[in-house]
Amino acid sequence: MSSVGDHWERIWSPHRKEYNEKLAQGDFECPFCAIPKNSDSESLILSRGEYSYVVLNRYPYNPGHLLICTFRHVGEYLELSDEEITEITMLTRKSLRALRAVNSEVNFNIGINQGRIAGAGIPEHFHQHIVPRWQGDSNFMPVVGGTKVLSQMLDETREILVKLWPDSD
Repeated sequence: MSSVGDHWERIWSPHRKEYNEKLAQGDFECPFCAIPKNSDSESLILSRGEYSYVVLNRYPYNPGHLLICTFRHVGEYLELSDEEITEITMLTRKSLRALRAVNSEVNFNIGINQGRIAGAGIPEHFHQHIVPRWQGDSNFMPVVGGTKVLSQMLDETREILVKLWPDSD
């Protein structure tokens, strides 16, 4: 590790290569449109509504990082219908309840990165982040190692949250 300039060690993510190549060739299917075409367990979907769905983020900031995505391929919040906005709100509440059932002490960052300049990785398709913040989740690894440690496989996290998913809001 260099003590001057770029001090971050690299974490290899070869799974991103195929995504980047398809994007560069214009052979790109929006992942938020593709996700619901697969089974819920394969795609890590926790719940499907009429207009939107809740899925575990494959590249999470923290364990339990969820995304609420519209089925409709639309980028702007202002383009959402009243029905979509209402359902996203209800799925947000259910997501928070399921995560609180895992740990009552959890807090949340809830956010929408609207547009590429604002940080949206896929600005063409609306999605909202729910990032659980656990007591002590900022340990030495992000500070010293420049990385986070996720203590559980995503499919295991999905199984726990599916069992704890509220039937009503």
